[in-house]
Amino acid sequence: GNGNASKEQVAGMLASILKIPAAQLEVKDDATDGLAVALCHFYQLSQPGSAVGGAKSWKSFIAQNKGRVK
Repeated sequence: GNGNASKEQVAGMLASILKIPAAQLEVKDDATDGLAVALCHFYQLSQPGSAVGGAKSWKSFIAQNKGRVK
């Protein structure tokens, strides 16, 4: 998507993906957004090769991205 989903839409998608009743997901305090971000992170890390070439620590990230760090 483009990041413009309502909290209700995010909760509905999470309920569908996690196969739980939507009524069990309370839509408040950005909790569903946080769960959605965690799920996306899990999916990204679960894909073989997705983290290839990534920094192993903040020190190596800074060394590899000097122009991006202020």
